[in-house]
Amino acid sequence: MEKKIYYNDLGTILLRTTPRATRYTLKISKGMITATMPEGGDEGRMLSFIEENRQKLLSALKKHPARPLLDETTQLQATTFRVEIFRTDRNNYYMTLKDGILRIACPAATCFESDKVQEILKDLLEKALRHEAKRLLPDRLMALAARYKFTCTGVRIMNSKTRWGSCSTRKTINLSLSLMLLPWHLIDYVLLHELCHTVEMNHSDRFWKLLDGITDNKALALRKELKEYHML
Repeated sequence: MEKKIYYNDLGTILLRTTPRATRYTLKISKGMITATMPEGGDEGRMLSFIEENRQKLLSALKKHPARPLLDETTQLQATTFRVEIFRTDRNNYYMTLKDGILRIACPAATCFESDKVQEILKDLLEKALRHEAKRLLPDRLMALAARYKFTCTGVRIMNSKTRWGSCSTRKTINLSLSLMLLPWHLIDYVLLHELCHTVEMNHSDRFWKLLDGITDNKALALRKELKEYHML
């Protein structure tokens, strides 16, 4: 079972019932609260649970705001291109990436408030970001590895929604395509962060000392700046 309810201060909340749930839980993703309860759960109890956690939810929503709708007013600057969305007489969606501009054309009757339309536009944006990430990030990572004498066995571009990057015990580095929404100095910070994990597989004092040494002692400042950005 799924249904949506609306609170003036909390926004739209998705109520879900699932057989896998063993308790009442609340989760926030991209500015929307999902309230999950076990099959046979009591909706009134869930609503009370939401009220009990209202202040925590309000605080969390400030840290994880919803992304604005992708529409004709969108002013999104990615690392290597800016986005232009417009209507056209054609009946299908299409995009072009040229001269630093990603142009996304939509049918004339497009309703940008539609969840389906937002998914289509996000998929097109993801495709462009993936293209740029594959084109640029592996070489940049390997260049940084060579400069600072790290050993990296491989790099993969992923569509992670929770991590900018990760490093396996085999020294393979995974990078999120959402990195291509960041300025270059923060991309380099993430790449160097993961390269340091090829030596220190934790966030110990040794790790931060190593990262500080290759970021002009700006590791914590860059980490703080990165938190101001959100993944796709």
